[in-house]
Amino acid sequence: MPEIQQDGNAPSQVLSSLERQVVDVFVDGVRVLGLPRSVGEIYGLLFISREPLALDDLVQRLGISKGSASQGLRTLKGLGAVRDCEVPGARRTHYKAAADLKRLVGGFIREQVRPHLESGQLKVGRLQEAVAAEDDSQAREFYDERVDKLEGWMKKGRKVLPILQKILGE
Repeated sequence: MPEIQQDGNAPSQVLSSLERQVVDVFVDGVRVLGLPRSVGEIYGLLFISREPLALDDLVQRLGISKGSASQGLRTLKGLGAVRDCEVPGARRTHYKAAADLKRLVGGFIREQVRPHLESGQLKVGRLQEAVAAEDDSQAREFYDERVDKLEGWMKKGRKVLPILQKILGE
């Protein structure tokens, strides 16, 4: 009897114990990063698959919706964690996991960390304006100190980011 997946669908090919364990490792990893569970499931299955898989394969094997699979692949491709590959005789696009740590971390920095630092700088500027408008001088002094600390963290992040990317070879 096939294993029933979370969405109630019975996939045509159930994940092996090894595949399920690898998928679970990546699901835990993406939770830490604040990414959807499906992103970890897709990357985990592609990571442990000896052959490239098509979108429909991912949907069936993982028991996820086509929309979740499509969005997850788009996210993973944006991070550089998954790439398209051709399978002779197949008309559908197939996908493979990029298993290079430098590429994965570099993609995460490029797609998640750098935009956060850039938008954070604008927000710190607005915070400084709001603190300057504070009427209570004691509160203003406290807030000013905290916003300065936050700005210092952002500056350190902007300095460390290029070094980290250089170390990782991006």
